[in-house]
Amino acid sequence: DLVMNVSDGLVVYPKVIEKHLMQELPFMATENILMDAVKAGGDRQELHEKIRELSMQAAKRVKEEGLDNNLLDLIAGDAAFPLNRQQLQERMDPKLYTGCSAHQTERFLKEVVEPILVENREILGRKCEIKV
Repeated sequence: DLVMNVSDGLVVYPKVIEKHLMQELPFMATENILMDAVKAGGDRQELHEKIRELSMQAAKRVKEEGLDNNLLDLIAGDAAFPLNRQQLQERMDPKLYTGCSAHQTERFLKEVVEPILVENREILGRKCEIKV
């Protein structure tokens, strides 16, 4: 009953989730950006340190100042990186970083969640009160 009461009226906001994901995605993409930059002729050690420094600057801006993540702009503006803004932007597809998770989630829903919903269909939508 407690779970049903707490989750009653639960709303998921996909656009809010997407916004938060896109704020963090540049940090997640740094390893791929580093590999691309090295393939394009950059020095791995130097670029690794630059990404660390630029990531810290961008993180401060996001977390302390509440501003948008500007990590890609910082990297694109640094002459040490032999990549342009378009090449960096190509790394901003979240699907590049999710691996098998979409398939695993679909399988979990089908094999685990759906049977539970079918088994408990008579109580779905039921309201319950919690007394404290």
